[in-house]
Amino acid sequence: MEHDVLIVGAGPSGAITAKRLAEEGFRVLVLEQGDWPDYSKATVHREDFPLTAGRDWGWDPNLRQAPGDYPIDDTESDITALMWNGVGGGTVVYAAQWQRNMPSDFRVKTLDGIADDWPMTYEDLEPYYVRVERDFGISGLANDTAFPPGEGPPLPPVPLGPAGRRVAKAHNDLGWHWWPAPNAIATRDYGGLHACQQVGTCLQACAYGAKGTADLTHWPRALELGVELRTRARVRELIVRPDGLVGGARYIDADGNEQEARAGVTVLAANGVGTPRLLLLSGDSPDGLANSSGMVGKRLMMHPFGTVVGVFDEDFRAWQGPWGQFIHSLEFYETDESRGFVRGAKWGLQPTGGPFSMTSAYPWGAENEIWGEGFQDAVRGRLGHSTMWGIIAEDLPEESNRVVIDRVNRDADGVPGAKIEYRLSENSRRLVEFHQARAKESLLAAGARDVVVAPFIRSTGWHLLGTTVMGTDPATSVVDAQGRCHDVPNLYVFDGSVWPTSAGMNPTATIAALALRFAEQLIETRREQKVAA
Repeated sequence: MEHDVLIVGAGPSGAITAKRLAEEGFRVLVLEQGDWPDYSKATVHREDFPLTAGRDWGWDPNLRQAPGDYPIDDTESDITALMWNGVGGGTVVYAAQWQRNMPSDFRVKTLDGIADDWPMTYEDLEPYYVRVERDFGISGLANDTAFPPGEGPPLPPVPLGPAGRRVAKAHNDLGWHWWPAPNAIATRDYGGLHACQQVGTCLQACAYGAKGTADLTHWPRALELGVELRTRARVRELIVRPDGLVGGARYIDADGNEQEARAGVTVLAANGVGTPRLLLLSGDSPDGLANSSGMVGKRLMMHPFGTVVGVFDEDFRAWQGPWGQFIHSLEFYETDESRGFVRGAKWGLQPTGGPFSMTSAYPWGAENEIWGEGFQDAVRGRLGHSTMWGIIAEDLPEESNRVVIDRVNRDADGVPGAKIEYRLSENSRRLVEFHQARAKESLLAAGARDVVVAPFIRSTGWHLLGTTVMGTDPATSVVDAQGRCHDVPNLYVFDGSVWPTSAGMNPTATIAALALRFAEQLIETRREQKVAA
């Protein structure tokens, strides 16, 4: 074999795995269906950037239709699946909100009698959180009172700003939790990252190299170590050998030619839609590969999202600064059954953006439209004077929420697309409504003269989790606690697909920590590892 390990996907989990294995001398090949980010399109200094950002840095692959994208039928889903198919993966366009899971997130079955426990604890993962926070240049403040004490991020937190200070004071008065929020935003020069220029465009593209994205934090070093990265390489199926092991993948290169990549071990890092799509397209069984449990594609979780905006008399100059989050609150994160639902949500206090954002239906709502007479005064009233809580709600796993193959809609290379079937549960609806009401109380306590609960929108499926569930029982799970498929001993899944439950946090921190832990376990057990010779 020319390569020891083949990795499918060059996002954060693929990048972390490739770099770590290469450090130990593994010969690593990575296939990525997309391309490198083109930062020449990060024209944040131009007045038309709010318009071009949606075209060049959009989250929805069905709208973007870049060469590395594939169609996702979401006609039977309450939420649209969002992603970035390219080197760096979802980190290229994430909001850089970097949240560890809480200890309770690993023990949902034990604490609340629902869903499943993870086959590991917070304490097991904590050392890996520390390491990936160093690698991604995370800013924040240690010893958040909601978490066990321990080492925190390597960089100081982003400025709270006027909005953060005002809402933090309100939470002090209410006796509610808040803490300077952790972000993947460099607050000073760090490694290959540059200090944040606070122009408020983190959510699309960072033109200054301040956002901790895998294409900047991991790929340069991985390539120096000898990792071979092939972009515009779309994997069509995994190669299954007569002995049941996976021998690599068949893929279509940038010129449209079918190629084969052979390796002793294969790792999937293609996100919660791409990974089950590939497994369902592989093997001789109509149920796909590694699917004796029948769980491949099932238990899709996407985090219902709520937004509550406060408008203040004070000018926060909120079009500047990181985006990001100033502070976060975990006051209502844990289960209180008297509320009529289980589990909870994390709040992150964010800016509301520039003039263009003041005129959009989200987050302001169609009933608050400002076009027409009084338009300029209305824009002035919002611009700089508003801030908002973004609410990440825990999404419980349900088998009816799933990813299946769409054989009608195909990508540019003729490979069948994906279809998602997803409905919000009653628990999720009650949870979001409760948190929106409490967030409204928070902003009113901070002195807001007006509070707007944003309408529910479908385009919030940034977090794609749970579709190749991790567990100890091969009858009910796809991979074990090392990310190894129960059915195929040399096939691994290292992305967010393996999460047994979704937590109520932005997931990249845990996806990254888990990928590093999986990579270390693969290194430790390399001598016992079955490989395709």
